Amino acid sequence: MPVAATVRVPLAATVRVLLVPLARTLPWRALSAAGAVGLLLAAVPRLLGDEPDDWLALNLLRAAALALAAGLAFLLDDPARHTTTPVPVRRPVRQLLRVVLVVPFAALFWTAAVLLVPTAVRPPVGAVTLEAATMFTLALALSAAAIRFREEPRPGTGVTAVLLIGAVLSPLLLPDCWELVVTVTDERWAAAHERWGALLAAALAVFAMCGMEPVRRRWAAGPLKPSRT
Repeated sequence: MPVAATVRVPLAATVRVLLVPLARTLPWRALSAAGAVGLLLAAVPRLLGDEPDDWLALNLLRAAALALAAGLAFLLDDPARHTTTPVPVRRPVRQLLRVVLVVPFAALFWTAAVLLVPTAVRPPVGAVTLEAATMFTLALALSAAAIRFREEPRPGTGVTAVLLIGAVLSPLLLPDCWELVVTVTDERWAAAHERWGALLAAALAVFAMCGMEPVRRRWAAGPLKPSRT
């Protein structure tokens, strides 16, 4: 009796088919709201009309990055994940596609936010971009960890709370040797951004590891017993 051959669809073709449906399911409302708040914060030095302050401009730009990071915390939300588990594409690919789709939006947002800050008080672009990239990646890493270890379909709200609490408490609790939030004139500026780079690398590693499919244990479903007739 002939055995039906298994049809293997190339990954690239599957990815192309998934792009449009994934783009429709992205949390565009949350991202748009977070982006609007972030741009408004970045524009405050121009809106004030007075002589802008470099300390205020730097921290408002950081707040703008944090606002978009809060929106990105909802990127991996999938209310239907427990009803659509059997899919032809594994979780790492699905999550990476979501990130790829939102990268142009994040890049456009950050470019606009930086340009909204007056040139006279604009902080070093490379350094603050590193801070923003770390915040964005940390939001994704925390979301991926919540999905991986808690099977949480909507981790966005909890991750946003963690990000905001961490942003408030880290300047108060971190020792001087681990200080991250410093001013441009502070002698610890370069050392702080080395730590930002290390934190970015750690967040990328967590996102990659937590994106893997969990290995189902055989004993979780109980041993199979032969039926008796």
